Amino acid sequence: MTGNDSSTHQVPRSGLVVTVPEAEAAVRAWRGRPDPSVASGMPAHVTVLFPFLPEDRIDGDTLAAIADVMRRHKPFEARFEQCGRFPGILYLAPEPAASFRALTEAVVDRWPETPPFGGQFAEIVPHLTIAQGRNDTDLDEAEADLQDRLPVITRVASVDLMVHDGSRWRQRASFALG
Repeated sequence: MTGNDSSTHQVPRSGLVVTVPEAEAAVRAWRGRPDPSVASGMPAHVTVLFPFLPEDRIDGDTLAAIADVMRRHKPFEARFEQCGRFPGILYLAPEPAASFRALTEAVVDRWPETPPFGGQFAEIVPHLTIAQGRNDTDLDEAEADLQDRLPVITRVASVDLMVHDGSRWRQRASFALG
């Protein structure tokens, strides 16, 4: 979850993500430098929504509502063939981006008090962060290194609820699509 300094969380927080284990080998060398979410257990992923609700607001009804939202979306194949950039950040761009955006929009429609990234950005740009907090030379090097490892292809069949307890991310629940 780009821009997330997990070490500063005071209240247990949560996020909804699509994990992409197929990308781990390709991006492992770059993800952990200096992304604190990697060190605290967050796997390679595309963020559906962060921040979501504080963990103490997630009860059985909330879990059932998340499951209902996710069931309305069909599983799909995602391909990561190209890199993209935000200032100081290199990411893999998933295709179809619209399928990830639809998941985000559906969750925000259900929980409008949880805008993506706290409302910091006007546009939803699905991405799998590779490197952040680096200079352009480092990002160029990471992008060149990845070219021989692409494409990464995954089947998106679920969305995971991840919670951060102040030191570690852990999966609390997984919700099947379709």
